[in-house]
Amino acid sequence: MSNQAIEEFYIENRTFPPSEIFQSGALTADQTLYEEADADYEAFWARQARELLTWSKDFHTTLEWDLPYAEWFVGGELNVTVNCLDRHVENGDGDKVAFHWEGEPGDKRSITYKELLVEVSKFANVLKDLGLQKSDRVAIYMPMILELPIAMLACARIGVAHSVIFGGFSPDAIIDRCEDADAQLIITADAGFRRGEPSLLKVNVDAALEGGAPTVKNVVVVNRCDSPVTMVQGRDHWWHELMEGASESCPALPMDSEQLLYLLYTSGTTAKPKGIMHTTGGYLTQVAFTHKYVFDIHPETDVYWCAADIGWVTGHSYIVYGPLANGCTSVMYEGTPDTPRQELRGSEDRSSWSKDRLWDIIERYGVTQLYTAPTAIRTFMKWGNEEVKKHDLSSLRVLGTVGEPINPEAWMWYHENIGGAQTPIVDTWWQTETGGNMITPLPGVTTTKPGSACFAIPGVYAEIVDDDGKKVTQGGGYLTITHPWPSMLRGIWGDPQRYLDTYWSTYEGRYFAGDGAKIDEDGYLWLLGRVDDVMNVSGHRISTAEVESALVDHPSVAEAAVVGATDETTGQAIIGYVILRGGFDSTDELREEIRVHVATKLGPIARPKAVFLVPDLPKTRSGKIMRRLLRDVAEGRDLGDTTTLADSTVVSAIQEGAKESNED
Repeated sequence: MSNQAIEEFYIENRTFPPSEIFQSGALTADQTLYEEADADYEAFWARQARELLTWSKDFHTTLEWDLPYAEWFVGGELNVTVNCLDRHVENGDGDKVAFHWEGEPGDKRSITYKELLVEVSKFANVLKDLGLQKSDRVAIYMPMILELPIAMLACARIGVAHSVIFGGFSPDAIIDRCEDADAQLIITADAGFRRGEPSLLKVNVDAALEGGAPTVKNVVVVNRCDSPVTMVQGRDHWWHELMEGASESCPALPMDSEQLLYLLYTSGTTAKPKGIMHTTGGYLTQVAFTHKYVFDIHPETDVYWCAADIGWVTGHSYIVYGPLANGCTSVMYEGTPDTPRQELRGSEDRSSWSKDRLWDIIERYGVTQLYTAPTAIRTFMKWGNEEVKKHDLSSLRVLGTVGEPINPEAWMWYHENIGGAQTPIVDTWWQTETGGNMITPLPGVTTTKPGSACFAIPGVYAEIVDDDGKKVTQGGGYLTITHPWPSMLRGIWGDPQRYLDTYWSTYEGRYFAGDGAKIDEDGYLWLLGRVDDVMNVSGHRISTAEVESALVDHPSVAEAAVVGATDETTGQAIIGYVILRGGFDSTDELREEIRVHVATKLGPIARPKAVFLVPDLPKTRSGKIMRRLLRDVAEGRDLGDTTTLADSTVVSAIQEGAKESNED
């Protein structure tokens, strides 16, 4: 039996230092920030808070820490929207574009900081007219349209906490979140465009309010798609009608640094969703700092694009709050990457549509930073390089990844095909709970390794521990954070015991993220996925991430998912699900070649018992692979509820692919 928490198999030694050209213009190109933080990390964060943000009242204490509760910048007062809007307007940047927004059909709108401030102020007055007061909670269930950040910022202006619900969620999810938060208002839209068609939203709100959420008194509806909706008299209001009569003047209220800014719910597979609490001063400090330095933001010239959805924490931190705090111009896109503009579709046959929407947007807007998910990158790999070659991507200066570990070969594809083998990649690890980036390269400083998030940012302290909680200096284990950080969650709404049990009880004095990780001989950190996804094969604890990386390393493989299926002999057997790149045919010989490749790369113990060649993988609307379903397929179980999938037809195709594949 192995005594390692998680064994280390995949070795990656390729390195990519920052170019001299990039370093010459980078905000930071040496170890100064790390050295400052290591010397006095509270003083480091205090300096960032004062330099990056505008405070109406200075704080007297940087940190009060009573494990597991932290308060940052105690005694300080500020307003998020003043930092995101007012100060830029007052400094003469009111005419600068805040967002270049593009709808999926191809409709466009560019909104300046001055215009955004007006819209936010008007909607803040709408909220007040509807009876909302400081510390009340509002739910937001919207597509990727400009009214979404407007609604969030309007809440922040008057101290109302928002809870954004991802637009792909069901009525039950709306009920759970609204009831837990005692939300008084839901802001929604008739629908949003997705894959060429309206994806209905208001109907889900109606269904939710028929079944629960009794605290919701009002619903505000944006007319996005002209879809038919039912408006309940006295409860439902059109956004545009409320905004017509709203005043453009709404003074921003100073907020305590620890005032609740938002709740964001993380869905658990077995328990009710957790309402993660983020407050004002600490959160805004860390997201402003990380957005600025991780992406090397030069707001005078950069056009930044985080291609996430605001329904997730990435969108909160790196579409709305971080970029606006830094006075940046951002791109915001409503739809999917495989949906071209209306005039370029040619026919109603989706299979004939080009899949170059992201590259089209980058070229037209001159995007300088692209921040997207490894899942998306592997999908682009599957679609092939021809879609990329249609466009000039030379404006890109920094590439980022977020959401899960990136396979080294996907990293290399991103580097070579999107970055032109010149652009630094920042592979970021963080969570809903952490609020902002925690482990990531700094593009002007860090020599990167493909697939590694590299090092904790200045002022954040990460350690890997074994089963007994002892520090691991090389090899695999569990990722923990040893010091409080400014943007950390302040608890779980209404459930302090669950907060303690979930994050602080596994290893004494340490925040446990729930992720496996390893540290190599050079001190680089490698994320290995959720601990729940670690497989136990004949006493060896193997991460799915390493096996998936070895699969994607094969030249025929575009994307892969690995699960551990019950096996009488070995405890668990490794089952690989593989999507082939274009130009490769599914054959028994190729399956065997892929299995052998994994054994060669990682060792015989990691050789998959079976490799199933499938047309797609079961993913949620957020891009997460539903490994539960893959385990069910491998073990021949009933698949249960598949309604949360982006495409439920994928499951039957996977079952068919599994049947056709040969097992040993």
